[in-house]
Amino acid sequence: MKIQGVPNPGDGLRLHLNENTGGCSPRVIEAIRTLTPTDISAYPDYKKAVLTCAEYFQVNPEELLLTNGLDEGILMVALANFGRAYDPEQEAIIPVPAFDPYLTATAAVGAKVIRVPPGPNFAFPVDEVITAISAKTRLIFLNTPNNPTGQIIPHQIIRRVIDAAPQATVLVDEAYVEFANGSFLDELSQHSNVVLGRTFSKAYGMAGMRIGCLIAKPETIDPIRKVIPIFNMNVVAITAMQAAVKDQSFLPAYTAEVKESRQRLYEACRRLDLEYWESSANFVLVRVGKLAPKVVATLDTRGIHVRDRSQDPYSPGCIRITAGVLSHTDEAIKALEANVSSGLIETRGAL
Repeated sequence: MKIQGVPNPGDGLRLHLNENTGGCSPRVIEAIRTLTPTDISAYPDYKKAVLTCAEYFQVNPEELLLTNGLDEGILMVALANFGRAYDPEQEAIIPVPAFDPYLTATAAVGAKVIRVPPGPNFAFPVDEVITAISAKTRLIFLNTPNNPTGQIIPHQIIRRVIDAAPQATVLVDEAYVEFANGSFLDELSQHSNVVLGRTFSKAYGMAGMRIGCLIAKPETIDPIRKVIPIFNMNVVAITAMQAAVKDQSFLPAYTAEVKESRQRLYEACRRLDLEYWESSANFVLVRVGKLAPKVVATLDTRGIHVRDRSQDPYSPGCIRITAGVLSHTDEAIKALEANVSSGLIETRGAL
């Protein structure tokens, strides 16, 4: 039976969706508990939330839109750029492997997807992306750090793509930037065809709240403002977001734990002779061989849920493991070791 959403894997460690499995800031829970019955029964007032979020990102409130998760923001950017008149000749460029909503948003507006494969070791294919740009290009998706590889796109490369496509909107998706070094936000004022996407789902531990935002110059964000639902955010979510950004100790502590978890995964992969890619996000892509689906199923039975990326032609034989809470990472490593010992995982020497 097909139902809405992603199947719940059941009990165990949720290391498959890049969530903060340690949970959100305690201040978020405290803030939610202050809501009254009439707060819930009334449509929310977004003004204070927008001002708080804009101050946090140090941008003008007119440059920011709150979205129901960054997924909604991606869809709204596509709708604003391609319009409601379906034109299959218009194109969106998507460097792959990529976050699935880029593909679904493009399909929703009836546009054509131009996939650009990665270079060796998932290097960003800047020359190929620029070559793919044409008069039909309306939207380019840039994900940095990339999901599922964790690779960043250097700012000078982002600038090259922006300059090569003045007729298109470039969506710079920074869902995982809190785990990396350097947001493109500092350069946003220099570009009129760029929309920056951010989310509170990952580092802030609020995936269940569905809170994201888009940031762009007013003339760039206004067309998106015209198509976004007027009451797209709920009062619980915007209350939670305001509390989250005021907790100045939560984010540094968690991002430090993520960095240590990544290092532990790297060390385990080297010890087990597994191919992996160093990541700037809160996950690590690991190649486990042609039996990857069976590896994922076996890990499931141990209560370790990871993401199977092996069916993607650009990441064959790979799984993606969330790197967050240290004790969870240690459990994942033990499970990997058991699978290597059983011969289910193919080491680099056996591939």
